[in-house]
Amino acid sequence: MATTAGTASGTQSVRITLWILLVVYVFNFIDRQIVNILAEPIARDLDLSDTQIGLMTGLAFALFYTVLGIPIARFADRGTTSRPKVIAVALAVWSAMTALCGLAQNFAQLLLARIGVGVGEAGCTPPAHSLISDMVPPERRASALAFYSLGIPVGTLLGMIIGGTLADHVGWREAFVIVGLPGVALALVVLFVIKDPRHSNAAAILRGKNQPAALPLGQAVAEVMRSRAFVLLLFAGSAASFLAYGKTTWTTIFFQRTHDLTPGQVGLWFGLLGGVAGILGTWAGGYLADRFGAKNRRHVLSAPAIGMALAVPLAIAAYHAPSWPLALALLFIPTVCNSFYYGPTYSAAQGLVPVRARAIAAASLLFFQNLIGLGLGPLFFGMLSDWLQPTYGADSVRYVLYGAAILGLVPAFFFWRCGLRLNEELDQKG
Repeated sequence: MATTAGTASGTQSVRITLWILLVVYVFNFIDRQIVNILAEPIARDLDLSDTQIGLMTGLAFALFYTVLGIPIARFADRGTTSRPKVIAVALAVWSAMTALCGLAQNFAQLLLARIGVGVGEAGCTPPAHSLISDMVPPERRASALAFYSLGIPVGTLLGMIIGGTLADHVGWREAFVIVGLPGVALALVVLFVIKDPRHSNAAAILRGKNQPAALPLGQAVAEVMRSRAFVLLLFAGSAASFLAYGKTTWTTIFFQRTHDLTPGQVGLWFGLLGGVAGILGTWAGGYLADRFGAKNRRHVLSAPAIGMALAVPLAIAAYHAPSWPLALALLFIPTVCNSFYYGPTYSAAQGLVPVRARAIAAASLLFFQNLIGLGLGPLFFGMLSDWLQPTYGADSVRYVLYGAAILGLVPAFFFWRCGLRLNEELDQKG
């Protein structure tokens, strides 16, 4: 009976931890994405160019987020490190820096505050993934990590709705402050409620000592890059992320400039569409990969390849639509299709590399997806919009998004090419 009670208590502790980490990740994406819906009023107030908008929303955040992610991950893997403490400190830092965005008086100050948000958020996902993997049995680990990943569409949805509503009613400065400060309080919850199992379980520590040492960083990267399929997957995931982040930022601005919607209206309607479609597409991508990949492993990546190709004409039609309700309706299916790739990409990556290089494989994907996608996507589209403005005026964003839709064929091609190699390489890995 005592054993049963202990097991029930442990299960309850894991559930509480998972829910808290989900809320943390929701806050992570609210604070990361709120700048997209606030970009247009910020630009008008501070007189920013589209290139500066792209730099503020993308590269300033992503450069520090990606560069610091790997050393923080390796620090979190040390047996003496308290992972909840790392997450709590990171949460407090990025939340405070989000609030400071609202105090910025010029572009330089806002850029520095956004860099601070990126520095803080770099300490969230690596230790969270590590913590979840230690607390949850292997047969439930994928579901637990998928549950944590729901913070992406939920946080994006809430960031759009809350940010847009606050921008309409109190202003963009107050929106940053109101959204940022609650995270500091949540950091205290993380610090005092979540326990690190490796510090409270002596048996787990002993088991850890008997495990083979992690590969040195250089050797692990070399092992990962030996897989041609993984390299193709890296191209596919990075291209998909580049387009996803770029289109999210500039589609919100497109609805404000072209269809004269307020930030609150865009946040509500585009936020709901993106959130619901993102949740549906992420779930469906994993389901389709498991179902059809079980019969033939090349089909693990078939849904992303086919989905991204099918999304192209519908996305072009959406950006050409004469009214915003029609444009939103036409964007729903492309958004679902473009969300198929999350689960299949990370699932395929884990099977293509040696066991002791799996963490580096995931970190490599995150590094390139965020640096190229979040860092360069919004910036590139902003520069392109500035270049097109003398010819197309306020309609320059529409033409940028036409090009972004057509470029969806690039990740579709790389997912297809990678899928052709999956059976051969997965058989080699055993």
